[in-house]
Amino acid sequence: MVKKLDAQKVRALLPDRDPRGHKGTFGKILLLCGSRGFTGAAYLAAMGALRSGAGLVYLGVPESIYAIEAVKLNEAVVFPLPEVHGMLSEEAVPEILRRLPQMDAVLIGCGLGKSHGTLAVLQSVLENAACPVVVDADGITLLAAHKNILRGRAGAAILTPHEGEFLRFWGSLQGGREASAVNCAKEIRCITVLKGHETVITDGETTYINPTGNPGMAVGGSGDVLSGIITALLGQGMTPLEAAACGVWLHGRAGDLCAEELGQYGMLPTDMLSKLPRLLK
Repeated sequence: MVKKLDAQKVRALLPDRDPRGHKGTFGKILLLCGSRGFTGAAYLAAMGALRSGAGLVYLGVPESIYAIEAVKLNEAVVFPLPEVHGMLSEEAVPEILRRLPQMDAVLIGCGLGKSHGTLAVLQSVLENAACPVVVDADGITLLAAHKNILRGRAGAAILTPHEGEFLRFWGSLQGGREASAVNCAKEIRCITVLKGHETVITDGETTYINPTGNPGMAVGGSGDVLSGIITALLGQGMTPLEAAACGVWLHGRAGDLCAEELGQYGMLPTDMLSKLPRLLK
C-alpha cells in the first residue's frame, strides 16, 4: 500500500500534548552522536529532538567534545563517554547499557565515526535496547557488513540513509528507489527511510511518499535534524512507521518555509530548527 503524505494526514497522526503531562510524559530519549571534528552533528540531532517536543533528551558524546556540546546545548542532558581517537570506545558500553532501560527511543550514528569502538557501541545498543532505535549516517555504514544484527533484533529499528549510504548498505537501487526501499525493509525487517527527492518511508508493507522538501536542504547537517525529529516522535509514543513518516514531512515542510523566507542557496539546518515550532503549534 502506497500513501502520499500531506498536512492533514500528518496532523491526524501527531499525538496531542497531555495538559496534565510532565517532562517524563513526552519521552526520554538517548542520542549517541558526534566525534572529534563532527560536533555539529550531535548538536543538530539534539536540537531537532528538542524542537519536536521531546521531554528529556540525553546526549552521550566522546569525552573530548563533551565541553563543546555542554556549552552549546542548554536544554539537553549532555554526558561524556570513554573514547579512542575522538570516537566512542568499547569502554562506553557499560554506561550506555545502564541508561538504556529508562529510554523510550534511541538515536545512534550522526557524526559517530567508524571504528571498532563505534561498532561495538552500535551492536550493543541494537542487541539490548527494548525501545525503538534510529540508525543514521555512520551507523548505517557500520552495519553494511553486519546486517544480521538488525535481522535478529526484537525491537523496531529505523534506518535513515541518503542514496549513497543506502548503496553502501544495500548495494543496489535496481528497480528504483521505492522498490529498493521496500525490499530492504522486508529483508532486514526494519523501517527504511530512503532520503532524497520524494523520500520513501516503508516497513515493507505500507509505504509513504513525501512531497515536501527542496534542494536547499541538500547541505551537511540536514539529515541530523531529521533523525532528531523522528526520535522525538518515537519518544512521544508514535508507532515507528508513523513517527518516521511524520518526521520526514515536518522536516521537509520546515525546509520549504526556510526556502520561502531565505531562498534555497543560503538556508541552513539551523534555520529549519526555528521553523519546527510553527508546524507543531
